[in-house]
Formats: sequence, structure tokens, C-alpha cells
Amino acid sequence: MALNSHCLAQGRHAMPRAHYAAIRSTGCRLRRQLRPLDEAQDSSSKPYMVVRSGNSFSAAPSANGDARIKVIGVGGGGGNALNRMLETGLQGIEFWAVNTDAQALSHHRCENRMQIGTESTRGLGCGGNPEIGKVAALESQEGLTKMIAGADLVFVTAGMGGGTGTGAAPVVAKTSKDAGILTVAVVTYPFSFEGRRRCTQAIAGIEALRGAVDSVIVIPNDKLLEVSSQSTSLKDAFSLADDVLGQGVQGISDIITVPGLINVDFADVRAIIANAGTAMLGVGCASGPNRAELAAKDAVNAPLIQQSVERATGIIFNITGGTDLTLMDVNSVSEVVNSLADQSANIIFGAVVDERYTGELRVTIIATGFSQDYEETLFKSDNRRRVGAAAAKPAAAAAPQAASEALSSSNDFDIAVQAAQEKPPAVKLWGRGIF
Repeated sequence: MALNSHCLAQGRHAMPRAHYAAIRSTGCRLRRQLRPLDEAQDSSSKPYMVVRSGNSFSAAPSANGDARIKVIGVGGGGGNALNRMLETGLQGIEFWAVNTDAQALSHHRCENRMQIGTESTRGLGCGGNPEIGKVAALESQEGLTKMIAGADLVFVTAGMGGGTGTGAAPVVAKTSKDAGILTVAVVTYPFSFEGRRRCTQAIAGIEALRGAVDSVIVIPNDKLLEVSSQSTSLKDAFSLADDVLGQGVQGISDIITVPGLINVDFADVRAIIANAGTAMLGVGCASGPNRAELAAKDAVNAPLIQQSVERATGIIFNITGGTDLTLMDVNSVSEVVNSLADQSANIIFGAVVDERYTGELRVTIIATGFSQDYEETLFKSDNRRRVGAAAAKPAAAAAPQAASEALSSSNDFDIAVQAAQEKPPAVKLWGRGIF
């Protein structure tokens, strides 16, 4: 229907009511959809930029009472882990990629992407300097606050040792925890071959994270070398590290988000993770007649994890199986874990059915709540050689000093190294039963 000049002059009154209503409805929808992008693109006065976003700035709580979970991948390592999680199809989770490198963000699979430090780094990254990463995150504090708004549980994933992940992840985590959100960091410690500087920076970054989260899970990449063949490519080795990061997140989130045979309340998970300090992760998989017992033993017998289960005051374990998962499977896993745990430990568990695991069973264990004295022992002997390789000469206790020297251009990187100078950094190493 053509509109003549009279119709245009009369405005909506000359237009059929049904047509006007349809146009108005469409316009409202478009405005709602574009508002987050419009806000993000107005970066003239904002030191951050949301590259793409859905409704992620909504702070409204979940209407159906479900816990809202956000996973934030910080830096290159955290972003790679995020991509792997997206490939596995984790459900009920909102993902965010955060980086100072605009080019890396442009190729990311995640729909929600935030470039931080647009003024200080101009989208060029941090050059491996954690101080620049920290400054970039502080510069973008307003955007980070909006990003985590409305969440009940936030996971911060990163690879320690570089610039953005090491420097920005503690700021992201602290922003979340200061907002009263349950915050868990799942990070990797570098391969030894990545060099002394990255290792010492990683130690400093982990110490900073410990004071900014409810719980931190540290995964040493060197553990992957023990199960990799000589023909394993470098790309595959780093992919394995990304997989383990994802399993740390999935082990907790599945219990909350995936409807299962045995469901766990978010309040129960919070009771174990809140202010728990360092957590330890064990994952085991098995198939066959005794799969439940074998998978449970694989998980609890991973390096360091068995003794840690005995000393933990809080334990979460999740059982994932196919449609053939039985009550006896669940009972067998529970018996193994309970036989090792302290009688006073707070233990919760969930059982989830995933058709992809038909004929197979996976057990994920998160152990938390260790005494400070015990945490210190975890950095001795073999662990000290692995985690503190960069600072092993002349002594592991000198690691924070080495980190300060390595960060000579980053004297303001105010991580928690002062306390660490008085005692070995309480960084824990553990592996998976199948690693």
C-alpha cells in the first residue's frame, strides 16, 4: 500500500492500526536486541569494548530459581579453554571471553567478548607483562562489573605465566567475589619448557588469585607430559591442558545445571566451595564390569589427590554415566570416596546421565578445605621441583623474589608475594586418574 503525502502528514493516524502496531512491535524488538551493542559501541568514554553481546548485561535473577553460572576465559589460555568447553556443549552456562588482544578476540568462538584496556593496550595485547594485564583490567572495571552482574557462580579460567591471564584474572575474580558471587578460579601452571620467566610470573599470579577467589584449582601442564607419547604434537599437548581446565569447570557446573538421577542444591555447593582456599581435582574414567570402582580409584589415586581426600574438609564428586548407569554404580563410587574421606568431612555428590557415556563412567572429585600447614607441605619435594622450577635455585622460597626480578618492568604488580616470602607459595599440583 503506497502512502501519499497526506498519509505522511497525518502520521500514524492515517495508517491502518494493524500496520502501525506491527511496525511498532518490530521496532521495540530491534531496540531491545541492539541496546547492548549500542552501549558497547559507544566506547569513546569507556576503556573497554564489548565486541558482541546478547542479553548478558541483564542483572535480573533467574525466574525459575536456577543458579546462574558464568565462565570467564581471561587471556589467550583462558580463551582457548573456553573454546574447548563450547565444543563439548556445556549447557546452562553463560560464556565470556576477555582479552587485551583484539585480533585474538575477533577469532573467538564465544559470542560474548570483551576487550579490556582499550586505552592502555590499544588492542595489541600485553607482551607477556602481567602488570599491563592488571592495569588493563582495572581500567575496564566498569565493564567487568556489568559482565558478572546477576551471576550466582563465576568461574575464571586462565593460563598462568603470560600477561593478560596472569595480570587480569585476579582483578576479574576480585570484582566477582566483591559482588558477593561465589567465585572459583581454574588455571594452568606452565610447562617447564615454557621458560623461567613464565613460571615465576605464574607463581606470583596464583598467589594473587588465592586472595581474590573462594577457591582456586591449579592444573600443572607438566603432568600432561607423563601421559603423552613422544609423538604427541605441541598443539595436542596444549589441547589436553584446555580439556582439563574444562573438566574442572564441568565437574562443578554439571552438578548444578544438569538434571540428574541425584541432584544437588546450589546452596550445598556454596557451603563447600565458599572461602575454601585451594581445591584439588581428580578425574577418572573406566568401562567394563567394574567401571564404577575403577573410575573412582582412578580419580582418588591421581598424584597427590588421595592424601588430599583424606585431609579435605569438603568434597564434591560427580558421577557421569550413560543410560545404563545403575544404582550399584553410584553406590560403588560412594564407597570408595567415603572410605578415604575424613568422617567429619562435608561430602555432596551428584549423578548425571549423559548418553555419550553409555558403556563408560566418569568420576570427578573436587576436594577443598585444607589446613594452612598442609597446604604448605604440598609445595615441597617433587611439587616444589615442578611448580617452583623457575625458582629452585637457590631455593623454592626465593620464588617470589625471582618473580619480582622477572617483573622488573612491573614493580607495581602488587600480588601477594610478601606473604609468600615468609613461606613457600601454597600452590598445589595434582593430576587426573587418567592422566
